[in-house]
Formats: sequence, C-alpha cells, structure tokens
Amino acid sequence: MGEVLSQNEIDNLLAALSSGDLDVDSISGEEEKQVRNYDFGRPTKFSKEHLRTLEIIFEHYGRLISTNLPVYLRKNVQVTVASSETVTFNEFSNALSNPVILGIVNFEPLNGNIIMDLATNIAYAMIDRMLGGTGQALDKARDFSEIEMTIVQRILIMMVSLLREPWKNVLDVSPVLQRVETNPKKK
Repeated sequence: MGEVLSQNEIDNLLAALSSGDLDVDSISGEEEKQVRNYDFGRPTKFSKEHLRTLEIIFEHYGRLISTNLPVYLRKNVQVTVASSETVTFNEFSNALSNPVILGIVNFEPLNGNIIMDLATNIAYAMIDRMLGGTGQALDKARDFSEIEMTIVQRILIMMVSLLREPWKNVLDVSPVLQRVETNPKKK
C-alpha cells in the first residue's frame, strides 16, 4: 500500500495536474521495480509446496516398492523417504558412490530424463537374495558381472514401472528405463 498524503500535498498535486505541470501518464508508468537477490551458485527451482508434493509422491512410491519388491526378494522390505531437498547437480554427482548404478529414465511427457541411483551395497544384497543367498552385501565393492547387471536392470525396470501410479494425480507420465550406467571402481 502507498504512503498517505497530507491535505496540503493533495492540494499541491491537484494544482499541478490542473496547470499541466504534471502528467498523469508519467506517474502511472513509473512503477518501482523490486529487486531480489538470486544465488546463481545454488539455484532454487522448487518452492516448498513443490517439494512437499514431490515428497508425497515419493512416499506413495515407497509404499509401492515396499509391496512389490518382496515378490522378487522373498523378504519383507520397508522403503521410506528419508529427506527431500534441492541440490545442485555438482553436489549430487560428488555424493555418488564408486562404483555406482544409475538408471537413466525417460520421463515422458516431461522434457529430459530423471536419474535413479541404486546404492551398490543394496544392489549386491538384492542380487544375493534373488540368487538364493541371505541378502548380505559385499564387504569390498567390485565391478558387476553381466548376469548381475541383467538382474539389476530387471529390478530397475520394475521400479520405474511403479512410478506411473504415484504421479497420476499430478501428471500422466510414461517412464521408461533407457539405460543403466555404471562406472567401474577406480583402482
């Protein structure tokens, strides 16, 4: 709301308008521009409401994985959302384990892809469980064999297909796993 003018200021303004010293168009065109600080090093793309919506979507997604993954592993699984935050891609890539399993997912009709990071210790435990073991993760990380990568790819395909349901209230998406990327352990 603008500032309040005194009666004397109002009289002077009306006198200037009637004499032609002041133009109404020039007054209405002069809007003060508001300047906001923007940190280009840490761009924010999501509001708190958007983050909360994403959190709700992925809580639903976690429940779906918790009911579908036991079919493959023959063991109860509990998946929960630990936290939701916006980070730069640089921070994300620096936090990745080595070796890493990344599922690159085409998230049509949205532009671009999404990345699903599957922790290697969880992948090793899932592979062990699916091949009849107890589900123990390896002590030392190693490269995945072709058979292990096929098993991981099938798990990721199942997990990607489960993304449709939680998103249907927001957007009708058709996620498809395009490829699985790994980086071999540096020696």
